[in-house]
Amino acid sequence: APPGRTQDGGQETSFRWQCVEQPIGKLLFRRFLEGSAEFAAAGALWAEIEAFEQCEDAEREAAAKKLRSRFFTPGGSEHCGFLSAAATAPPAGEGLGVGGNMAAVME
Repeated sequence: APPGRTQDGGQETSFRWQCVEQPIGKLLFRRFLEGSAEFAAAGALWAEIEAFEQCEDAEREAAAKKLRSRFFTPGGSEHCGFLSAAATAPPAGEGLGVGGNMAAVME
């Protein structure tokens, strides 16, 4: 199916398509998150995940530890308690790591 269309020719309406893959949808959704006190931590997490995905391999362990402390630890400065334990768990075999594809946390 072409971008923005489902297999049956309908309009794509998934969160991923509208708020992650489409630049205007992503911008509007991020502004919504950042503009609401109850969702501000989610907006900050999203920004930090994108920064994490761009950082050098040598910086990833320290960046992962910072992310876990700030967003995934109860009592952290911007704890995101809405995330499931599976979303915040380190990958198997890694003590401090943050999942290989951090964007999956936001889905």
